[in-house]
Amino acid sequence: MAEPTYVSHITIERIKGSLRRAILPSESQPVLFGVHDEVAQHYRATPGAYEPHATTLDYVVASAAG
Repeated sequence: MAEPTYVSHITIERIKGSLRRAILPSESQPVLFGVHDEVAQHYRATPGAYEPHATTLDYVVASAAG
């Protein structure tokens, strides 16, 4: 079996509730993941209860579209 070409080393830290901080390669600043109202509504959370941040799903969709 061949050796991996690349291994991504990341760190994820849960801040509060759905808010997480990710340390990603080649990024000078941490990336925040969370929820925004449309996603919070799906999970029956009160709209505006969370400071809006992109979800991990938003990043997956953006990377697949690129």
